[in-house]
Amino acid sequence: MNTNRIKELFQIKYPIVQGGMVWCSGWRLASAVSNAGGLGLIGSGSMNPELLKEHIQKCKAATSNPFGVNVPLLYPHAEQHIQIIIEEKVPIVFTSAGNPSLYTSILKSHGIKVVHVIANTKFALKAIEAGVDAIVAEGFEAGGHNGKEETTTFCLIPQIREICKIPLIAAGGIATGAGIVAAQALGADGVQIGSGFAVCEESSAHPFFKQKVLEAKEGDTELTLKKLTPVRMLKNELYQRLNEAIQQNSSPEQLREILGKGRAKRGILEGDLIEGELEIGQISALLKDIKPVQVYMDELIEQYQIAKERINNIQ
Repeated sequence: MNTNRIKELFQIKYPIVQGGMVWCSGWRLASAVSNAGGLGLIGSGSMNPELLKEHIQKCKAATSNPFGVNVPLLYPHAEQHIQIIIEEKVPIVFTSAGNPSLYTSILKSHGIKVVHVIANTKFALKAIEAGVDAIVAEGFEAGGHNGKEETTTFCLIPQIREICKIPLIAAGGIATGAGIVAAQALGADGVQIGSGFAVCEESSAHPFFKQKVLEAKEGDTELTLKKLTPVRMLKNELYQRLNEAIQQNSSPEQLREILGKGRAKRGILEGDLIEGELEIGQISALLKDIKPVQVYMDELIEQYQIAKERINNIQ
């Protein structure tokens, strides 16, 4: 992987970003990815301000390489999280699920690189207007919260590339070296990988959740809850109840009542495979085993080289 804009922007060895996933992406995972040459992200969406500060400080102690924090802007602690990030001099912030103009200029005034996650061209243009340093374009294959448009990564990346001159990171359905090559061929400068890192040893997800992900087959996840906030999850008993309510044209309020509170924590962190919200991407059907981050990163680079050679042999 020769010099490219993502490597230059973040000062990292490989243009590979680990998604800042709730209940998976603590300091152990983020520091392991950064130590392996990628960009590790702490997922602040599942943390209160005190816990985020602790994870940032532990991540600093565990790696001398750059790392960042993902901040979902619609979450209740977003403003406090931004303040802690500034105080702790975190070099990179990925914002998502909200208006990029809220904090971009404030963060940049403190020398922090800002990246915003989008799922369509409309929000890409808003992010560019807000002055972000890069964009993550996330296709609907991705796990967790996602765009209502259901635009796949293969369609989304070239559309965003047409309107976007700043560095572009592809996300959604990428967990192999060949996927990285494909994303670059479509116009991406780098990739963000979520599900592949969610099942690594250093992920804070429960072992039951990781094993359930590894057992997933094609079609075992679905993007649902479009009346609330679209989320891709594994199909389990909770999903079935929600799906039945959706089929019966239940109101958003009724769906919220079924969903209740803390379902993602219950499923991902606590390992409740029946009543938990098991957020993961479509690419889970390709994931085979739990391994350390360093082993996974080495595999990605080897697969990348093999895929590049295969393409060269076609010419």
